[in-house]
Amino acid sequence: MFAFRTTSLTIDLWRKAIYYLAQTQFPKTIQLVQAFTPDPNLLSLDSMNIKQQIKSDRPREKMLQKGAAALTDQELLMAMLGSGIKGANVADLSRKILKLVRSKGPDLQLVDIRSIRGIGDAKAVTIFSALEFAKRQLTINSQALNSPDKVLNLLFDISTKKQEYFILLTIDGANRLIKKRTITIGTLTASLVHPREVFAPAIEDRAASVIVAHNHPSGNLEPSQADLHVTKRLKHTGELLGIPLVDHIIIAGLQWLSIV
Repeated sequence: MFAFRTTSLTIDLWRKAIYYLAQTQFPKTIQLVQAFTPDPNLLSLDSMNIKQQIKSDRPREKMLQKGAAALTDQELLMAMLGSGIKGANVADLSRKILKLVRSKGPDLQLVDIRSIRGIGDAKAVTIFSALEFAKRQLTINSQALNSPDKVLNLLFDISTKKQEYFILLTIDGANRLIKKRTITIGTLTASLVHPREVFAPAIEDRAASVIVAHNHPSGNLEPSQADLHVTKRLKHTGELLGIPLVDHIIIAGLQWLSIV
């Protein structure tokens, strides 16, 4: 007969498997399993590495199946890290990063992430880049649009487009950007830019006002009759709905013109 030799590794994996089943299938047996386990830390799913987790519970697979909203903050970090190193699995590393982010807040620096054992330069740069990108987007969306420059910063991406892009900015009561949308792409006409295409999203966003803009690929800033007609219709509709049209901006290269 073959003799089955148990090792500490075999016992650890067995305990983790039993505990996982207890959590997912038989919740009432958790206390019984814990009673026969001298070290509760052995039962923590956080102590498992990615390969030991059930595939559907791995952060990346979980995001693909259920979306990013289904992941915890720690799981989002685990998805970015991918893997850990010997002696520091990905769950441990992500927990340390999360603790650092929450304690340092906006004062967090790249060197702080690099100081964590197991986080090399590549992973530190990946994590810090994601945090910096998110911070910039939040800053853009929370700033008050109280000057032409701030509005134009949101619009100059269409200055080099080869087709006409009609853009809608919905604005809240504090004059902050709610959302930026592309309404149409193509030659601006009254049939393409109907007031409902502009004000339906504005109502959905509970906007207090709107700004619209479009580019002239020709480089000519002169408003066309269609430009003026669309502006007149939008301004009238905005007054009726109580969501005023604050501005209609034409962009041509590095030049711009307000026609409201």
